[in-house]
Order: sequence, then C-alpha cells, then structure tokens
Amino acid sequence: MKVAIHHREGSFSDRWIEYCQKNMIEYKIVNAYDNDIICQIKGCNIFIWHHHHANYKDTTTAKRILFSLEQAGIKVFPNFNTGWHFDDKVAQKYLLEAINAPLVPSYVFYDKNEALKWAKNTSYPKVFKLKGGAGASNVKLVKNFNQAVSFINKSFGKGYKQYDGVEALKEKIRKFKDNKESFKGVIKAAIRIFVPTNFSNNQPPEKGYIYFQDFIPNNYSDIRVIVIGDKAFAIKRLVRENDFRASGSGNIIFDNNEINLDCIKIAFKINSTIKSQCIAFDFVLDTNGQPLIVEMSYGFSMKAYDQCPGYWDKDLNWYKEDFNPQNWIIDSFYEIN
Repeated sequence: MKVAIHHREGSFSDRWIEYCQKNMIEYKIVNAYDNDIICQIKGCNIFIWHHHHANYKDTTTAKRILFSLEQAGIKVFPNFNTGWHFDDKVAQKYLLEAINAPLVPSYVFYDKNEALKWAKNTSYPKVFKLKGGAGASNVKLVKNFNQAVSFINKSFGKGYKQYDGVEALKEKIRKFKDNKESFKGVIKAAIRIFVPTNFSNNQPPEKGYIYFQDFIPNNYSDIRVIVIGDKAFAIKRLVRENDFRASGSGNIIFDNNEINLDCIKIAFKINSTIKSQCIAFDFVLDTNGQPLIVEMSYGFSMKAYDQCPGYWDKDLNWYKEDFNPQNWIIDSFYEIN
C-alpha cells in the first residue's frame, strides 16, 4: 500500500513522514492545493492530511477533496465520520444531541427575534461562541440579558471576524508573562491587529446565527480525552487566571490519576457510535460531578501530549509507556487490511 501525504511543517505530517521512512512504508508527498491533486494521488491507496482550522486554504478545500477521494474508494484521514463536524460547534451540537451524548446544554438560533425572546427568559451567565475557533478563541462569558442583546444584535448585524486580533494579542501577552511565549510572538500578534492574517482576510464575518451554551460553574479545569481506535489518552487543563476558559491555557496536568475515568468511558462509548478515526472530547463536570461534553475535534496540538505518561485501552486498562498517536493513525489503516 502507498500513502499520499499532504505536508505542513509542524503538523501530524512531520511524524507521518518520519514513521513511513523508519518502517519502509511507501509514501509520496503531494500538494493538496494543486489543481491536479486527484491525479497526484493516483496509485496511492491512502491519503492523509492534517488540515488546520485557521488556514484559509484548508478550510476552503480540505473536506471537499478528502470526502471526494473517500467516495472513490481511497482510504483517507480524516474521513467523513471523523471530519465533517470539525471546527463547527453547531454541527457538533446536533450530532451529540442526536446520539443522546452528555452535551453541555446548548442553544442555536437563526432568527434574531427568537434569540431575543430566549435571552429574555433564560438564566445567566451563559457562554457565547462562534461555531469555529480553537484554544478558547471566539468564546465569551455573557453575564446578563443586556450583554446577550449586544451579542445577538452583532450576530444578526455586521457579524464577527473569525480572527480577533486584540484578543489574540492579550493571549500572547498572558503566555509571555507565564514564560510560554516569546517576546517576538507578542510583537507579531501586535502587528496582526493592523496587518490581519490571510485567514482573516479571506474569511467572511460570522453572522446570521447565534450559539450559546450553559455556563457550568465551579470548574477550575477541564479534561480532554483523545480516542484513536481502541486507545485513549487524556490531560487535565487548568483555567486561565481570573477566567473560566481552560482550552488553550497551556496549564496542563499530565498525571493519569487526575483524570476522571467516567470521561474515558464516555469517550469510548460515543466513538463506538460515531466511528471517528481520531476524536478529542473536552469535558467539564456538572454540579453532581457528572461529565458533560463542551465540544470535540479530530485535531490537536501535536507536541502538547508528548508528556502523557501512558494510555488506556477500551477496557480501561492502563499502559504506562511512551506512545506516538500520529503513528497509531497510520497503523489503523494497516490493521483494517
């Protein structure tokens, strides 16, 4: 079998290429942005592409190419079951509700008056989100009705940029103070306020809908569980100082004893239904200590999980050993065959 890989430096493809080289797996580097990408993949049985939510070329074309090839009988990663809901929190809401998964209560409206009516009668605080974005970007705490009205008016007015330069700069400064970001990174973020990214320039504003979730109190961390096949690994992420958001904080606990095993059980159970090749679930705990899913994603930061001390199998047996989840993805194609 021959593997076609779209390479992006710093993505899963770095390790995919290394793994293929070490294990004498025949592979070919292709460019998914080329007009003849389908021709490039001819002769390959597998096509893998770690596409990114903040790359406008990826968001424009990745799913179209991957799912077209899948229809033609090529094995792809991520496939349809894995990637159709990627970076779309509204799609994830519908999916998780449809399979009766324990989702944080979530609300979406496509009509301004309906949204205002709901906002007038609901309780606060609530959490506002755009459907896209990762690392807690595009996520705001809505403390009262007046704030909700402001969000609703903007959502059904001029809309929101998918990249918020001011918020991105604040996040870079926070990480710089925690010695998790360079001064150069802060300067680059400041420049981005005046010189937007290609992604920001090429993406239309988010508008015409509004999405809220219930605020689940007393969570000073969340738990991210990633399932690949019959294996799972997890981390605990602490919230930012004076904030409620854990995703993207960079404050991570890797100790497996800190992980609520119910989250692992739920992650395996859900994936047995949705059949993703690779899926990450973000959990918080309700007031009764029961796990609720905030959102999900097929992708994750490649190096952030290297310090995980081990993984669980589907029977919750713990294996204390080093592992490489990107290798598992390639292995999964050969296990099927």
